[in-house]
Amino acid sequence: MTPSFERPPLQADERTALIGWLDLQRKILRWKCDGLSEADAHRSVIPTSPAMTMAGLISHMRWVEHTWLEVVFLGGDKTQNPSFDETDEGADWRTDGVPLKQLLVQYEAQCARSNEIVAAASLDDVGRHPDFRAGSANLRWMLIHLVEETGRHAGHADIVRELLDEVKGYY
Repeated sequence: MTPSFERPPLQADERTALIGWLDLQRKILRWKCDGLSEADAHRSVIPTSPAMTMAGLISHMRWVEHTWLEVVFLGGDKTQNPSFDETDEGADWRTDGVPLKQLLVQYEAQCARSNEIVAAASLDDVGRHPDFRAGSANLRWMLIHLVEETGRHAGHADIVRELLDEVKGYY
């Protein structure tokens, strides 16, 4: 059965709408993992993109959240984030057998941390990391980008899940 997901209110203020749409896309991405076996979570079904597994998608999105809000926006340390590993372009997609349940817990924690960062800032605040051109973007821009990227990868999860076990559906 498809869970019930709520969209943000039709007359929401900007912050509520942005976070509401981002949270909805995050929930859809997590929902696509419901009921997957560990083997299927780590199984590659797209020959030209072998790292795009359900587990890989969750890992990648955890690091995307970290990149944009902790590194680019707050100016934090990028060395903790495999997205910045210049020797391995897809390092943030690699799960090295970490169980899907653990990856989901890590993603959930990163999303909660992201929401804390957003709650403490103005949408007009700009990023602080001097090494990135996107650091000059304001928080509003970064949130719109996160909605776009999370939604795009939720769509990838739709396809991967259907190829894994023919489960399809949208809320």
